[in-house]
Formats: sequence, C-alpha cells, structure tokens
Amino acid sequence: MDTGKLAKIFKALGHPTRVKILEHLIDIDTCVCGEIVNIFPYSQSTISQHLKLLKESGIVCGEVEGPKTYFCVDKQVLSQVKDYMEKL
Repeated sequence: MDTGKLAKIFKALGHPTRVKILEHLIDIDTCVCGEIVNIFPYSQSTISQHLKLLKESGIVCGEVEGPKTYFCVDKQVLSQVKDYMEKL
C-alpha cells in the first residue's frame, strides 16, 4: 500500500468518533447508517460526515440498497494497514 493511501486512512482515523464507528463496524460486520446514529450521541449529518471520510479513505465501503446505505469495513484494506503497522 502506498504511503499516500496510508496517510489518508490514518487521517480518517484521527478522530475518536471515527475510530469508534470503525470498531462498531468491525464488531457487527455490516451496518445501516441509521443504526449507527442510534448508537452515538450525534446527529445524522455528523455521523454521515464521519462515514463519508471513512469511505473516502478506503477503509470503509458503502453499498446503496434501496433507500438504505449499508457500510462495512474493507477487510483487505484493514489487513494491509495491519501488515504495515506490524512492519513498524
């Protein structure tokens, strides 16, 4: 994985709420955006912004299915980040 992509991922993980969202997605393996709003004490727009940044970094992917958007962790990207961290 190139350093630019890694930097984007680490930047996305530079906020405690995004780290918690990522941990939640890892725990449940898939999620609907609306369910995430019910878990955190933030507005829909705030959670959507955090999810957008996680998705743009590539560590989270989203799939639109009708009126809902499902988000999950890209396990391949997560594995690459893990491999990088182990090399450090």
